[in-house]
Amino acid sequence: MMKKIINTDKIKSSFISSAGPLLPAGKSPEVGLGELFADVQGQNVYVDSKTFVDLIPIKRSKQLLREYKLAKKDPEFNLHEFVRRHFYELSTARSNEPFIANPNDTITQHVSRLWSDLERRNHRDKGSLIALPYTYVVPGGRFDEQYYWDSYFIMLGLAAEGKWTLIEGMIKNFAYMMRKFGFIPTANRTYLLSRSQPPFFSHMVRLLAGHKGKSAFIEYLPYLLREYRFWTKGRIKLAKQEHRAYARIVEMDNGVLLGRYYDNKTTPRPESLGEDTDTASEAIERDSERLYLHLRAGAESGWDFSSRWFEDPTDIRTIHTADIIPVDLNCLLYQLELTIVDSYRLLKQPLLARKFQKLADRRAAAINFYLWDDELSFYSDYNFHHHMRTGNLSLAGVFPLYAKIASTEQAAHVAARIEKDFLKPGGLVCTLIDTGQQWDAPNGWAPLHYVTIMGLRSYGYYDLANKIKDAWIGANKAVYNQEHKLVEKYDVTGGNGLGGGGEYPLQDGFGWTNGVLEALLAGTE
Repeated sequence: MMKKIINTDKIKSSFISSAGPLLPAGKSPEVGLGELFADVQGQNVYVDSKTFVDLIPIKRSKQLLREYKLAKKDPEFNLHEFVRRHFYELSTARSNEPFIANPNDTITQHVSRLWSDLERRNHRDKGSLIALPYTYVVPGGRFDEQYYWDSYFIMLGLAAEGKWTLIEGMIKNFAYMMRKFGFIPTANRTYLLSRSQPPFFSHMVRLLAGHKGKSAFIEYLPYLLREYRFWTKGRIKLAKQEHRAYARIVEMDNGVLLGRYYDNKTTPRPESLGEDTDTASEAIERDSERLYLHLRAGAESGWDFSSRWFEDPTDIRTIHTADIIPVDLNCLLYQLELTIVDSYRLLKQPLLARKFQKLADRRAAAINFYLWDDELSFYSDYNFHHHMRTGNLSLAGVFPLYAKIASTEQAAHVAARIEKDFLKPGGLVCTLIDTGQQWDAPNGWAPLHYVTIMGLRSYGYYDLANKIKDAWIGANKAVYNQEHKLVEKYDVTGGNGLGGGGEYPLQDGFGWTNGVLEALLAGTE
């Protein structure tokens, strides 16, 4: 029986992988459900706006809308009851039993048991959830889909346990989405198909190559190139655009092209409709469509939200993400370019390798020219509308060390600033400002700790890297010993250690916390 199940699973995976890209994606809930969607989200039927967009309708959208328009004419009509009868919540978990932490488990045993609970297999489109060919791991909590940049840090933990089949399946899912959509969306949801996330795909390929061999570079080169085209397309349109910016690329004053976060829509995010419309209603002096674009771009950055995107650091209504050249994004694109270089060298294509090496070198020089701030002795994002650096200090400023493009002197300044201002008893704050946003102080996040640790080690700052590592592991363990869980983000400054702020409650799970922690504990980072 087990053999039959496995074979059936392989057949379904093969079918989706081959036929899936040819099939159209379903409509995003705000499009397919129209008036019903607007009423449910507008009337706050659910506290969390993401709840409704993840529900599964029991009928086709057109039929459901007809029934809704008729039913709402009834004076006794109850919207919550209508939704309850016409939608259901689908768990894609492998077990219907809720995960229960064993207080006797060590933190490593807890993580190891959690991986199975966070595994998902979804071979059919279900509401807004898009089918994927292979099994994947989700972050946990409200996030029940395969997220882009989360997955790399999840893979670090899976690698520590030797779960390479699962890792490669997740990479193949991203390759599948590139074939189907032309890029890697934030996650496999229809309402997330207008934006991506920080481009860590090249890092996933390098991780796999460390296990599988250099053939991984050649196998995934077509997808590395698709990823690159997505982040750099639109060059021929720049001359006609205000501020010489189009989609995700910006032409700087010296002619070099750098990247920015962007989104292809200018409407409220369906999964955060209430939050976005509230922000717009309070920002009466701003064009709402432009404001929504900046909010969406902030979501693509993964830092949703942070004072690094605000003109007034304390006011989300001043968000202007799409006007900014981010340090982290351009370092990741530099690393993507170098991965393409390595792939072409393996294929003995020296001309193409030199082409991408030149692009990488120009990007590195531009990062050091535009994003290094001599006054701050730190890297800072750049506002290309105002032709000046934002001056916002954040852990994004460590990415040039992670990408190995900082000079020895620059690295020394960054390391000193990290130790002096960012390092707290439980690890690193992601900014130096407490605004109530989740990507600001006092919160610390697993991916930024990993990047910082690796970046500092690249320049020989092993003692500081280990100090940060020990502080972060200590914060994780302290919460685990008290709560028997691992969470999305931590208050690294003290208290009970539980992070806060943002648009939704603190989430358990939690994918990238588990992955980074396991890699650090295993010494495989």
